[in-house]
Amino acid sequence: MREIVESTLISLDGVVDDPGSWALDYFDEQFLQEAYELLKGCDAMLMGRGTYDDLSWRWPGQKGDFADAINGIRKYVFSSTLERAEWNNSVIVRGDVVEEVRTLKESGDGDLVVFGHGRLSRTLLQHGLLDRFRFAVHPIVVGDDPKTPLSLVGTHSRRSGVVVLNHRVDRG
Repeated sequence: MREIVESTLISLDGVVDDPGSWALDYFDEQFLQEAYELLKGCDAMLMGRGTYDDLSWRWPGQKGDFADAINGIRKYVFSSTLERAEWNNSVIVRGDVVEEVRTLKESGDGDLVVFGHGRLSRTLLQHGLLDRFRFAVHPIVVGDDPKTPLSLVGTHSRRSGVVVLNHRVDRG
C-alpha cells in the first residue's frame, strides 16, 4: 500500500498558514530540487480548497523541473464548494474524504503527497491515513511585525526525537 506524505513549510514560531507571504525568499535552487525529488516519487497530490486556490494560480506558466512536476502531477482536490478545477490534471472529489483517500491509498504504486497542514491533513491523521511528515522549518519568526529573519547557528537531535535549532537574530 502506498504512503501519504505531508510536506509542510513552517516558521520557527509555528506558523504554517499562507507560506506565500513569508516563505518565498527561501525558495532557492536547493529547495526546488528537494521539492521536485519529493514529487517525482509520488503519483498524485491531495489537497483541500485552500491549497488548491493558493497553488493553482501560482504554478501554471512557471518554468523548471519542479514547475513541470507540480503542473503535471494528478491533483485530487477535496472540496464541496469548488465549482471547477481548471489547473492541469485536477479532479474535484466531493465524496467522503476518508473513504476516497483509503481507495486512493490502496490503488497505484507511487506515494501521495499533501502540501501544508490544514483541515485535510488533520482529517487524514485522525483516521490513521497519514504516514509521514516532512517539515521544512524556515528561519523566520512570522508572528512579529515586521517579520524577524534569523540565521542558523547550530542543530542537534536528541534520542527522544526532539530537534534543537539554534538561531541568531539577523539585525540586517
